[in-house]
Amino acid sequence: MPAGRNEKLKDLLKKYKDVLLYLIFGALTTLVNIVTYAALTRLLGMGEMGSNVWAWVLSVLFAYVTNKLWVFENRDFGARHLAREFGSFVAARLFSGALDMGIMWLFVTRLACPDLLVKIASNVVVIVLNYLFSKLWIFKKKDGETA
Repeated sequence: MPAGRNEKLKDLLKKYKDVLLYLIFGALTTLVNIVTYAALTRLLGMGEMGSNVWAWVLSVLFAYVTNKLWVFENRDFGARHLAREFGSFVAARLFSGALDMGIMWLFVTRLACPDLLVKIASNVVVIVLNYLFSKLWIFKKKDGETA
C-alpha cells in the first residue's frame, strides 16, 4: 500500500477508533446476549422473558467494562465517579433493555415471530442507542480531555 494511502487509513482509524471499537465490543456484547438467551431457553428450558432478563444483565456488565476500559478509555476509578458513571450506564441500559423487552414481547409473545430473528433485530436498535448514550452522556470527555 502506498505511504499516502497508509497514512490516510491510519488517520481514519484514529478518527473513528471509538466507533470501530464500539462496533467490535458491541458485536461481542450482542454475542454474550444472544448466546446467554439461547442457552437459557434452549438448554435450560427457561422462558423467553426470564432468559431475556439474564441475557441483558450479563451483557450490560460485559459492556460497561469494555466501554470504560477500551472503547472510551476512561481511567477515572474514583468511587464517586464510578458510582455516577455506572449509575448512568445502567440507567441508559435499563431504557434500552426495556425497549428490547418491549420489542420481544410485541413481536415474539403477541405476534409469534421467530424469537432469535427478533432478538437479533432488536439488538441492532439497542446497539445504536447505547453508543449514542455512551458517547454523548456517560463517557463524554470533558473539554480539553483526550483519550
